[in-house]
Amino acid sequence: MRRRVYDEDHEAFRASIRQFLDRSVVPHVEQHAADKALPREFWLEAGKQGFLGLEVPEEYGGSGAGDYRFNAVLMEELSKVNAALSSCVGIHADIVAPYLVELTTEEQRRRWLPGVASGELLTAIGMTEPSGGSDLAALKTSAVRDGDGWVLNGSKTFITNGYSADLVVVAARTAPEKRAKGITLFGVETAAAGFSRGRKLDKVGQDEADTAELFFEGVRLTDDDIIGEVDHGFIHMMQNLPQERLGCAISNLAHAQQILLETLQYTKDRKAFGQGIGSFQHNKFLLAELFTQADVTQAYVDQCVLAHTRKQLTAVDAAKAKWWTSQVQNEILDHCVQLHGGYGFMNEYRVARAWRDARVSKIWAGSNEIMKELIGRDLGL
Repeated sequence: MRRRVYDEDHEAFRASIRQFLDRSVVPHVEQHAADKALPREFWLEAGKQGFLGLEVPEEYGGSGAGDYRFNAVLMEELSKVNAALSSCVGIHADIVAPYLVELTTEEQRRRWLPGVASGELLTAIGMTEPSGGSDLAALKTSAVRDGDGWVLNGSKTFITNGYSADLVVVAARTAPEKRAKGITLFGVETAAAGFSRGRKLDKVGQDEADTAELFFEGVRLTDDDIIGEVDHGFIHMMQNLPQERLGCAISNLAHAQQILLETLQYTKDRKAFGQGIGSFQHNKFLLAELFTQADVTQAYVDQCVLAHTRKQLTAVDAAKAKWWTSQVQNEILDHCVQLHGGYGFMNEYRVARAWRDARVSKIWAGSNEIMKELIGRDLGL
């Protein structure tokens, strides 16, 4: 079915992304995986092409697109290369950028946004803690008043871009007695005294992403580092999570669809008993089911993209999109591995890497169980 969510401008943007990826990324993906990071040259080139500043107003060096569909196109095309690419760029350009645009002062915007758009200032967001997981309200990292400033102590883990970030949006407890209502967001520049990083984490998948632990030991901050309002950080995060979860949904589905297309071609090329393995009835029916599942899911995701473009996407609809696409992605890729046979279990095959990369999508940005809890509450249960 022809998709109607994008117009000619979006498709022209898509073509420019593909050209950039074919030229500057695809030839280097093996090195990215070996380094467990995207090089700064990638970020600078992506910034030069205008891919990092879609959320950033023109006066601060961005394009100020004002149309979430451009973000969606970017996430789709990055996901077709590998899941880590859309994850890393998504954190920087689609998740952190709105915090820095919508919740900051004029001084902060001038301090941070030009570098965000150019790729010179790489960002990450520090929510998850070693003991907290999906329970953001229970975070233990603290920022305590000290004179006219703050002292930050604590740690974060599983932080995408964490090993190379120049600026981290950190959620810290500023009013211990208030739980969710006592959290504040700070912009922590990683050159600050007392900030340190742990090792690059050894993950099951998404080798290209530099995921790290972050530590804050007596990091001194000022009121000029506060993002949004004091003690309103939890509210700010909840307001921004629908876009994060929609971005996950877009990436999940595009990633699965690309590998599914490649698997279809594999089943046509791979011969057994004198015929392409895709022509066997079981495989034919299975592929029919998988493509239908992907297409039907795409229709819902596209409607969510349109709703968000119009500022109408609800947190519940975003939760539905996030959990459903992560489930669908993992089901599709598991079948794709099976259709590849023994080759599907070899890391040199894209399908094997994609299968590993996808598993975390049922955990991050709020686990699928948390998504179902949100949906269930909306049902009055």
